[in-house]
Amino acid sequence: MKNLFAAAAVCIAVAAPLGLALAKDPVQNVSAKKHPNIAAAQKLTEQAFEKIEAAQKANEYDMDGHAQKAKDALKLASDELKLAAEAANKNAK
Repeated sequence: MKNLFAAAAVCIAVAAPLGLALAKDPVQNVSAKKHPNIAAAQKLTEQAFEKIEAAQKANEYDMDGHAQKAKDALKLASDELKLAAEAANKNAK
């Protein structure tokens, strides 16, 4: 049982940084012509994400996971903005 727990702990310890490395930045994929405010908000999420990454590097990533949680929230916000633009497109027809 102890070996199983140790193996699981090692797997998590190895997988967690890999997951963080594979996390993608928020993308700008909303048309500024159709939805200037949503596109601007999406651009701001990308800029905030970049500033958090700079802070992580400056602090040698020692931020108790809070910076990563903020980056995850910004990625979610960007994705939701895209969905909002798509909903507006659908409702405009």
